[in-house]
Amino acid sequence: MSTAAPLPLRCWAEIDLAALERNLKLIRASLPPHIRYVAVVKADAYGHGLPQTVARLMHAGADLFAVANITEAMTIRELSADWPILLLGATLPEEVRYLAEYDLAATVSNSEELHRFNDAGAAASKPIAVHLKIDTGMGRLGIWHEHARQLYDQICAASGVRLAGIFTHFASADDDPAFTAEQRRRFLATLQTFPDLDSRHLFIHADNSAGLESTPGNGGAFNAVRVGLLQFGVLPHPHSLLARVHTEPVFSFHTRVGLVKQLPAGTGISYGRTHTLPQDSRVAILTAGYADGIARASSNRGFVLIKGQRCPILGRVCMDQTIVDITAVPGDVQSGDPVVLVGRQGEAEISLAEFSVWANSIPWETLTTVTKRVSRLYKTPLGI
Repeated sequence: MSTAAPLPLRCWAEIDLAALERNLKLIRASLPPHIRYVAVVKADAYGHGLPQTVARLMHAGADLFAVANITEAMTIRELSADWPILLLGATLPEEVRYLAEYDLAATVSNSEELHRFNDAGAAASKPIAVHLKIDTGMGRLGIWHEHARQLYDQICAASGVRLAGIFTHFASADDDPAFTAEQRRRFLATLQTFPDLDSRHLFIHADNSAGLESTPGNGGAFNAVRVGLLQFGVLPHPHSLLARVHTEPVFSFHTRVGLVKQLPAGTGISYGRTHTLPQDSRVAILTAGYADGIARASSNRGFVLIKGQRCPILGRVCMDQTIVDITAVPGDVQSGDPVVLVGRQGEAEISLAEFSVWANSIPWETLTTVTKRVSRLYKTPLGI
């Protein structure tokens, strides 16, 4: 088989790395000068591609990278031998030996974990960095805030670890400001119980993208923020920092028209015939479906852009194909024409948030469920 020319793309995502860098700089400029930037790049950088995203964020000046697990951390270590990396998830017993080898900071939530990290640090003759996580009401990782002082004292007394940070996670920053305020109060009150706490050499962080609007008013206790979805130009909720700094979408999602056909009124569309054409119609069959990331939940409710016009999805989204109504699209729609699933086409736009609503989902999930068979095209790499 000839390999002289690459196959045409049937479904792809475009990642604008220059927009990512501009977003980081805008976010940083909107924060107090002493606040450090923790770039959350777990889950393949929210589906944007971990190596490419991290390389650009390094260039833009991120202070620390936060990932979910050892595998993600090792990918970053291939790009930099010494950039700080925090594992947000629990470290399995079999993984502890890699902490010293790859110079990673682990999240510690209880004494059992601390003992494992301390033993591993002593064996490596190199203290392992840890971030003490405090559970202020999410009920996930972290030691319950009323018991945190004891674990803090144990960390300070252990010779095989070194305290590199302290953090918590807000459970409802995007929809429950009252409980978020209570979590913040619990966290700050807990910090005040820690003797000889010198935050100058630690990352003290609680706010994520959804809670950034309150960071400057935290009384100076925090010196870092964790930025995930925000740096990719996605609005976590209407009151987030994004609304003030006007960051740009980094991600757009595209496919093509595979076939155009005319169908008579009364035709039932797709599996289960869940849509019946009310009139003679032109339809386009797209070369992407739920195996690419167009959720089945968007059947009969979502839209796509063709020639700058919104075209409704008809019937059920299939594994590899989606049917849309192009009756109202002016001009001649042809096989191979580009289709926008998320992004802009002409003056029209479909946002990631809107696409997620049609899918009964949230932007975080949407980005991470765009599948591996969807090629990522990286626009404006370094040097452009």
